[in-house]
Amino acid sequence: MLVANDPQMNFTQMHEHLRLELLRRIERGSLSVSLLARQTGFGQSHLSNFLRSRKQLSLEGLDRVLTSQCLSAGDLLPVRMRAANLADDGESSTVPVVSYSAALFEKEIRPSAIQTLVRLPAGSLKAVHAPPPPGKRRTWQRFVAVRVPSADARPMEPVVSPDAIALIDRHYISLVAYRPNRPNLYAVRRESQLLLRYADFRLRRLILRPYNATFPIELVEVGDGKSPSDLLVGRVALIFNET
Repeated sequence: MLVANDPQMNFTQMHEHLRLELLRRIERGSLSVSLLARQTGFGQSHLSNFLRSRKQLSLEGLDRVLTSQCLSAGDLLPVRMRAANLADDGESSTVPVVSYSAALFEKEIRPSAIQTLVRLPAGSLKAVHAPPPPGKRRTWQRFVAVRVPSADARPMEPVVSPDAIALIDRHYISLVAYRPNRPNLYAVRRESQLLLRYADFRLRRLILRPYNATFPIELVEVGDGKSPSDLLVGRVALIFNET
């Protein structure tokens, strides 16, 4: 029904969106061909041919793969938002609250990945500026939010309280201060984890600083051919602390 009713998405395009989503999951380590084979009952060679665009799946096969990955056909549709990837109804701007994994790895947020929505005054996000992001990051959905559990909030207390919601600008991956003489708070990727920290870059290391002095400063090596921006999920633009 979704495919037939959407002129932007035919059966072949649906295959391609699914293939790219599976490859993204394999790349970030949350899926493998062998695991997908066990989940769906397909042979690994059959799945490999699909992932390499050598074969397509039947309609039943598509359903089996979607079910195994907790996806729906709607999740494969492109996210349609206004110019700055904002939903603005004239009275408020809407930002999706998502999991750490979605904030880290999903270029466009799938409808099923949205846990809830944060509403802000109309136009408030359009006033948030960011340096032009490099490369592929320009095509990422710009604003997302995450809920910060107690254990992750402690290093940044009282700036970040337990169960706070942090709004992340995923286009701001520069270490240039947003405001003079005030450090930026970043969402940072450490392997598959997301941390909220102040950040500096020296001697090929990203220096992650907590606000709470009882927690240690962490050093993350930035490999050859990489830049610190590869580890920055984005600048934390707003914090909504529980009161």
